[in-house]
Amino acid sequence: MHAFDVLGDPVRRRILELLSEGECSAGQVTEVAAAEFGISQPTVSGHLRVLRENGFATVRREGTRRLYAVEPAPLQEIDQWLEGFRRFWTGPLDALATELARGRRERRMSRPSHPDSSNEGDRQ
Repeated sequence: MHAFDVLGDPVRRRILELLSEGECSAGQVTEVAAAEFGISQPTVSGHLRVLRENGFATVRREGTRRLYAVEPAPLQEIDQWLEGFRRFWTGPLDALATELARGRRERRMSRPSHPDSSNEGDRQ
């Protein structure tokens, strides 16, 4: 399965987000996925299997529990592939950041430096 096919599924992306925070048990992953997506434990297990079989996650046994973790290598490969495309969004995002900063600065400069005292008559 191609990496983007694996990552194209929102449940698998969410599972990877969970695993990026640290190792999780299958039960923890199921609890979150069931709450957020309304899916069953067997369905979550299927998603975990796809992540494992395609190299995006590792699993280790600890007693009766299975603990999953992110395997960074495939994500690094995707990042390297995307490198050739970053020029399409880096410049526009930098420009957007500049405009946002300019707007914040203009709002700060246009605010009065002292509290508005024109409402004092309203307190009567």
